[in-house]
Amino acid sequence: MKREFISGSVITDMHDWSVSPAEYEDCTFRNLDLSGASLSDYVFTECTFTDCNLSNVSVRNAAFRNVKFVTCKMLGIPFEDSHSFLLEMSFDNCNLGMASFRALKLPGTVFNCCMLHDADFSETNLGRAVFRDCDLLNAVFEYTDLENADLVSARNYRIHPERNKLKGARFSYPEVEGLLAGYGVVLV
Repeated sequence: MKREFISGSVITDMHDWSVSPAEYEDCTFRNLDLSGASLSDYVFTECTFTDCNLSNVSVRNAAFRNVKFVTCKMLGIPFEDSHSFLLEMSFDNCNLGMASFRALKLPGTVFNCCMLHDADFSETNLGRAVFRDCDLLNAVFEYTDLENADLVSARNYRIHPERNKLKGARFSYPEVEGLLAGYGVVLV
């Protein structure tokens, strides 16, 4: 089945949205409510989503190649189901509660002012990632590569140093206490 190819468009209305898997390149999506929709098998290259609701979308084999998400609601997205080839995303002021990035390679990914409550980063490569002013309450970090990551302004994280790669990662006080939570240490 041949995919529809759409390039350079600004899509602000659901009537402009392709209902079957399409390939979007250099497109901007604004103010769309795609919650619960299927983005499976879609390809997004050099695209930007702004002020969109993408909560609970299906992303099986979807490709996100240099895609920016700005002020989007993205609850419960299983990004680990997406296509990993050339996967590159950035997030600015997004709500990514319960999103799953399990076992993805996302080195250098920028999360700026994002809410990441209950997000799953298990076995994810986040080397050199930036978590600028992010709330990581109950986010899961298990066997995660955080080498050289920037968590200086991140908060509410709990990261077990023995089960994650942390060499060169940057933290700040008092939030760095989240590295000691698993040890039952009391800081005064």
